[in-house]
Amino acid sequence: QLHQEGSRGELRSNPLVPCFAGTKETAFIYAVTSAGLVHSVTRSCSAGNMTECSCDASLRHGGSASEGWHWGGCSDDIHYGMSFSRKFLDVPLKNLTGKNGSGLAAMNRHNNEAGRQAVAKLMSVDCRCHGVSGSCAVKTCWKTMSSFEKIGRFLKDKYENSIQISDRLKKKLRRKEKSQRKIPIGKEDLLYVNKSPNYCVEDQKLGIPGTQGRECNRTSEGPDGCNLLCCGRGYNTHVVRHVERCECKFVWCCYVRCRRCETMTDVHTCK
Repeated sequence: QLHQEGSRGELRSNPLVPCFAGTKETAFIYAVTSAGLVHSVTRSCSAGNMTECSCDASLRHGGSASEGWHWGGCSDDIHYGMSFSRKFLDVPLKNLTGKNGSGLAAMNRHNNEAGRQAVAKLMSVDCRCHGVSGSCAVKTCWKTMSSFEKIGRFLKDKYENSIQISDRLKKKLRRKEKSQRKIPIGKEDLLYVNKSPNYCVEDQKLGIPGTQGRECNRTSEGPDGCNLLCCGRGYNTHVVRHVERCECKFVWCCYVRCRRCETMTDVHTCK
C-alpha cells in the first residue's frame, strides 16, 4: 500500500481505499500498524530471534544499590524497534510528491510516530526478588513493553480524541480550527484531515456495506450493541432453532451415545 501511494503521491492511488484518505480511521490504521511493527520486532530481539539486535545493552549496569535493586535480565530494546519502524514505514512516505501529497504524507508520518510513542510511553519495569526465604533483599529489574492489547486501547482512546488539521501544509501541521491553533499538537495525538464517511448506510460507490442486517447484541453497551451498531434505526428479533448432540456418554464397548438437544435463541439484526 505504501509503495502504491508513493508512485503517484496520493493515497487515492490505492484502489482498496479510494475515498478514505486522511480520515480518523486511516490515522488509527497508520498508528496501530507502526506500533505493531515496533512491538513485534522488539519482542523478536528480546527472544534472540534476530542477529541484528538483542536486549537493551544500555541497561546492563547500574541501578540503585542504596534502594536494593539493579538492572538485569533482558530489557526490551525498544530503540531498535522504533528505528526499524521509521526506516520501514516512514521512508516511502518521504518520497511522496504531487498535489496535497506532501501534506498527507506529513500527517501519515505523524500518525506513524504516534503509534511508536504509544509503545514507548507504556513501557513498564518488572522486577524479581532475591534473598533468603523470599526476603527480597535485592531486586533485579528490567524494562518490558506492555501487552499489545493495552497499547491498542491507548490508541483507540487517541482515535476517539483525534485532531482535525488543516489540509494546507505550511511550515508545520496545524489545527483546522483557527481558535485552537495555539494549542500544541502532541507526538501521541492522532491527526486527520477529512471527515469520515457515513459507515451506517450502504454506499456501493465508496465500498461501504452499511450495518443493515448485521447481527447485534441487545444487552451490550459496546460497539457490538444494537444501539450503536444499528445507528439508531432499531433492530429486528427472530428466533433461531439450534440442534446439537448433548449429554454424550461412552458405552462399553465401544461407542458414544448422545442425546439430540434443541435450543431456541433470540437473534437480533439491524433494521
